Amino acid sequence: MQNKVIHVAVGVIMRQQHILLALRSSKQHQGGKWEFPGGKVEPGETVPQALARELLEEVAIDVTHSSAFMQLEYAYPEKTVLLDIYLVSAFNGEPHGREGQPLRWVAIDELSSIDFPDANQPIVERLLQHFATQERC
Repeated sequence: MQNKVIHVAVGVIMRQQHILLALRSSKQHQGGKWEFPGGKVEPGETVPQALARELLEEVAIDVTHSSAFMQLEYAYPEKTVLLDIYLVSAFNGEPHGREGQPLRWVAIDELSSIDFPDANQPIVERLLQHFATQERC
């Protein structure tokens, strides 16, 4: 039997060469690991609409500029996630964990030392490549 695919909008929120991470609740799947904030895309929503809604609900920011970065599908044994990842380069508000979750800003070059959910590893690798390439330009 094929796993249900859960479509998720993910925000890589950037500020001054740092990226905002949120700690997953221990009650959640892959709990206790750091993640890029975001959430499920609801029926009838576009990915940018879902991203804006989720980031307002979760971390209290109003996205003013985002761009598509990558898409990936990851199959866990119990479910499959389709991640639409956007770079969020401008927003209003000061991020804080509206659901009580800890947040932290991490330098891009520190991402490889963070404990992420398995599905986030390809995002980390792509971000490190992306910013290494940008610095050389």
